[in-house]
Amino acid sequence: MSRRAVYTGSFDPITLGHLNVIERSSRLVDALIVGIGLNIEKQPLFSAEERVELVERVTKPLGNVEVRQFDGLAVKFVRECHAHVIIRGVRSLSDMDSEFTMTLANRKLDASIETVFLMADEEFSHVSSSLIKQITPLATDEALARFVPKAIIPDLRAKLPAS
Repeated sequence: MSRRAVYTGSFDPITLGHLNVIERSSRLVDALIVGIGLNIEKQPLFSAEERVELVERVTKPLGNVEVRQFDGLAVKFVRECHAHVIIRGVRSLSDMDSEFTMTLANRKLDASIETVFLMADEEFSHVSSSLIKQITPLATDEALARFVPKAIIPDLRAKLPAS
């Protein structure tokens, strides 16, 4: 039996913090599925298809990572992937509060699915997709490369040109 886990998020756009969690998670399991979901509370910058392509582009060197789009409940998606582990990246104590609530809800929905939290590396603890959207029009490519994979900077520039 292989160890399979699912890391869900909106990844709009993928950040170096997300990529760090993906890389570290991929070393813990035989197969990691990155689930690109829709956050109904946010207006997306990239379409779901574009986000899948961006995440595939930057995770290509990782041989055991697959990227899929999903909608609906994460636990349903995890079941569809024949996995029993959800990976969640945590940046701060405020993240932990909301993640804890979601974990309890997920446990009620499917007690067979476990949630594993990975703390963000210190250098990425302040990075969020919302921050990226705010700074992209103002930052140089060199500055942006401290927050997002270099390979997606042209895609960000196309959506959020410099002011």
